[in-house]
Amino acid sequence: MTTSTLTSITEMNFPTSTVNVLPHLKDLRQKWREQDFYFTKEQQEEYDMLMQARRERVRWFYETNRVQVGPKISVKKEEVQEDED
Repeated sequence: MTTSTLTSITEMNFPTSTVNVLPHLKDLRQKWREQDFYFTKEQQEEYDMLMQARRERVRWFYETNRVQVGPKISVKKEEVQEDED
């Protein structure tokens, strides 16, 4: 059995190799509310794993400059006036 480990986050191909964790996190948070704000040991481990995956994915977006930093500056187009001849 061969296992390959990725050495850095930049080598990972997040858009295709990871599953969207947000729906899973949302489900776990809903269960947490239903269980009087308490996770079972298994749920806590799953939540921690999903949060770590999410943090790595966001970090990867920042490393590859796929996140807008700073305010958005929109440029307004000047109105073109037509000649009335």
